[in-house]
Amino acid sequence: MNIFVGSLPFNVEEADLREYFEEYGEVASVKIITDKFTGKSKGFGFVEMPSDEAAQKAIDELNGGTIDGRKIVVNKSEPKPQGERKPFNRNGGGNRGGFNRDRDNSRSRY
Repeated sequence: MNIFVGSLPFNVEEADLREYFEEYGEVASVKIITDKFTGKSKGFGFVEMPSDEAAQKAIDELNGGTIDGRKIVVNKSEPKPQGERKPFNRNGGGNRGGFNRDRDNSRSRY
């Protein structure tokens, strides 16, 4: 079962998170989501546990608990629905502040 873990302190590392969950059973993988530019934690991650029973026990006991004084959220991770993302618009935001060359051609630069 894939488990979402939110509201993590930013100093928690994957090894720390693995330790918390290993008390409830085998942990297949741990991933803390980081900012792609800074590499810093975004404060949430995912833990994969092969046993649904162990995973449910971890969810029940860790949800609402604290890590380093911060209350965490732990629940079953639901897969992202596919095809619901809006496509990226390259037209300057649909006339909401984007650059529009045809707006005022009466003014000349020179």
